[in-house]
Amino acid sequence: MQTNLADFIKDTPEGKEAEAILRSCVHCGFCLATCPTYQLLGDELDSPRGRIYLMKQMLEGEPVTEKTQLHLDRCLTCRACETACPSGVRYGHLLDIGRGIVEKKVGRGLVAGSMRYVLRQALPNPGLFASLLKIGRAARPLLPEGLKDSIPAALVKESRSLRAARYERRMLVLQGCVQPGLAPNINAAAMRVLDKLGISLISAPDAGCCGAVSYHLNAQQEGLDYMRRNVDAWWPYVAPETEKGPGAKPGTKERATGGANEETRGIEAIVMTASGCGVTVKEYGHLLRHDPAYAEKAARISELTRDISEIVEAEMPALVSLLSKSAAGMENSKQKLAFHSPCTLQHGMRIRGVAEKILTAVGFDLTYVPDAHLCCGSAGTYSILQPELSQQLLKNKVTALESGHPDRIATANIGCLMHIRSGAALPVEHWIEILDEKLEVAQPGTIED
Repeated sequence: MQTNLADFIKDTPEGKEAEAILRSCVHCGFCLATCPTYQLLGDELDSPRGRIYLMKQMLEGEPVTEKTQLHLDRCLTCRACETACPSGVRYGHLLDIGRGIVEKKVGRGLVAGSMRYVLRQALPNPGLFASLLKIGRAARPLLPEGLKDSIPAALVKESRSLRAARYERRMLVLQGCVQPGLAPNINAAAMRVLDKLGISLISAPDAGCCGAVSYHLNAQQEGLDYMRRNVDAWWPYVAPETEKGPGAKPGTKERATGGANEETRGIEAIVMTASGCGVTVKEYGHLLRHDPAYAEKAARISELTRDISEIVEAEMPALVSLLSKSAAGMENSKQKLAFHSPCTLQHGMRIRGVAEKILTAVGFDLTYVPDAHLCCGSAGTYSILQPELSQQLLKNKVTALESGHPDRIATANIGCLMHIRSGAALPVEHWIEILDEKLEVAQPGTIED
């Protein structure tokens, strides 16, 4: 695609990146068949190719209108188009650039701007979110039917205790912002599963929201600040070791950041149990590449980041061995599961079939899910900001997931889990919770301090 970028963007880092992405597009249209909004609306401007044309016009200095903003807002950022694209167009990166420019040129009305501001303040703040959730649940009986469904019912918190780090093999886990309030058992289940595999999961107290909420609501500098905070929180755990200064005992080492206690030594990976966070943290290196103070550190953080499925897959021999030692571990093994692979997992991180392979290996029967590449409609804050399209996608996804008559539905991201649960008649859980449940049958016993 030929380009002639306007002066306001041409020589900036964003302009250079956008131009390279635009030039890689060959107009083939393969993306149309995989785009959820194009499937629903049939409007090319609600397809990746159409949105690319809109962004090209904008970057070349053409007038930017609310119509342009509308079509970019309707994009789920599911990145299914990237999976289908034979030219490797990095559409998601281009969309981030385009949305940032539109936000500056068009702005938002009072209601829309206030909604986005509230979401940016509430969702990344675990304490505030948990308090608001508690208030919402208390008021749920008094709310109109339409609002009741938007407030998830409380889940029973996990009662089994967790041992503090006890193995030489240690990994960090991101607690997340909304997940602790909505589904506190997910990270607890991940900790128990890895504990049985000889790996301790620990968390950095100062790590928080991954930055995706603010960044994708076009408060991009705010999102980058969240990312920098996490880099700072994790860096003492992952910084290269250097020899201690004068007076140190021979052979002893400390972290370059000034020392580390026993818990922070030897971190192998940073584990994500929410694929929405995982895809963002894996891109810290790209997103902070122009920040001289953080570029190198952010690249290292991204390099160490792993989805929980990648960690468990690497331990498959030990996992299967644990289950095979107990007849109970492999009996009742043909329970049928439908697995929803989040867009952030299969299209964003390009991790496909891994969780499914694990579940199959430990004895579950996975049902066929039609159109498994399509988004469920959650997409971060999309279900709140674009409710009509989101609900259509949810209805289609639930129909597809339930078509194989499974006993339960499994997924890998808190947003997808809560969204699908709101429309499904079957139990919907994170796949690591289901694996934890199976391991508990095979290897009973609490993990205690």
